[in-house]
Amino acid sequence: MSLALKQVFNKDRTFRPKRKFEPGTQRFELHKKAQASLNAGLDLKLAVQLPHGEDLNDWVAVHVVDFFNRINLIYGTISDSCTDQTCPVMSGGPKYEYRWQDEHKYKRPTALPAPKYMSLLMDWIEVQINNENIFPTNVGTPFPKSFMQVAKKILSRLFRVFVHVYIHHFDRVSQMGAEAHVNTCYKHFFYFVTELNLIDNKELEPLKEMTSRMCH
Repeated sequence: MSLALKQVFNKDRTFRPKRKFEPGTQRFELHKKAQASLNAGLDLKLAVQLPHGEDLNDWVAVHVVDFFNRINLIYGTISDSCTDQTCPVMSGGPKYEYRWQDEHKYKRPTALPAPKYMSLLMDWIEVQINNENIFPTNVGTPFPKSFMQVAKKILSRLFRVFVHVYIHHFDRVSQMGAEAHVNTCYKHFFYFVTELNLIDNKELEPLKEMTSRMCH
């Protein structure tokens, strides 16, 4: 990792505090297992597979939180070059525009500048993952029936961050020497969501060409 990148990462320029796993919980053990696989240099395609005997919801929950933290950090590193002026709409090139919709202020899909979209997105995800009724932290508390649907929506929206960063800000990523780090994070994310069928293929279209070069 380059010195410039280390300095940025050490500042921890995330929008908000990381969601941590409590030591002693099943989720913490799974998180450690997933991290150990990555640190040992295990093939990413193998590292994302559900470990034998583990619960799928737990495995997905651990990865959703981890990807949120990591993608939040990646966007934080380029956010100074993503402004209302440079990115007046949240897009992934001329063919893809992402509109924001939620249950509060934006009840209809609304075109927004990328920084505003990102801020609403990270706020929305943080609310979901800190909601005990959706992401229960107590061992033995069952996941709700809607959990996988919420997880898929979070992952689809996080993918859009990659789309925007790769298409509009990759020069900034390269300038900071963060290319290898971002590519590894993207590959890990891509293998995970495709291994477990968590994102529709049409959502993956904007980076299809790049992904086929990088991941196959």
